[in-house]
Amino acid sequence: MDTLGNLLDPKWWLSLLGPFATVGVLGIVFAETGLLIGFFLPGDSLLVAAGVFSTAQAAKAIPGLSPLSFPVLLVFTPLCAIAGAQLGHHLGAKYGRRLFDRPGSRVFRQEYVDKAEHYFEKFGPARAVVLARFIPIVRTFLNPVAGMLGMDSKRFFLWNCVGAVVWTDGLLIFGRFVGMAVPDIDRYILPGAAVVIALSLIPIVREIVKARRDRRRARRERGDQRRARSRTNAQP
Repeated sequence: MDTLGNLLDPKWWLSLLGPFATVGVLGIVFAETGLLIGFFLPGDSLLVAAGVFSTAQAAKAIPGLSPLSFPVLLVFTPLCAIAGAQLGHHLGAKYGRRLFDRPGSRVFRQEYVDKAEHYFEKFGPARAVVLARFIPIVRTFLNPVAGMLGMDSKRFFLWNCVGAVVWTDGLLIFGRFVGMAVPDIDRYILPGAAVVIALSLIPIVREIVKARRDRRRARRERGDQRRARSRTNAQP
């Protein structure tokens, strides 16, 4: 499997972490939500996989892996997600647009920031903070954007907590249920991760298509206006 495939495969991450898988999941959740370089980490699929491999039946499929501690994950994963987002908000509030003013950067791409800012303005601060949890890349960059745009820290903290608990514990509980209900679930982890990633990317794809459609409409309208002015100027 190539490097990109490994990075997107939660089973590979859990195999790599081995006996430290529970702590590793906590660290990855914090990194993806708080460290801007963590946007490529598989948050959604990893949470589902962590729930799956918290069952003894599924954990046997990975040599050297003990079942992840489900109670620890339920309590500390949302705390890590909250702490990571608070760090992102703090960085955005302190450094503002200077944080992203890196022309040509492969990591801090302006399009990521623009997309996060779009969701912030489209849904409003509170809804955006919660909904962004379920959208890869956006959940990493929306937090500093919220700080950059001046979202009150107390209000951000409230909705950060709501979004973190719903996102982390919701996916963990789903994974736990699937791990207990489906025999040999480990065979379906990678295809399942692909489905989770595809579903989570749907909002981004929809926004990209809508943005392109709006740009084409705007170009047509500008063209119509220019033609109308030309006809008006051509009249005696």
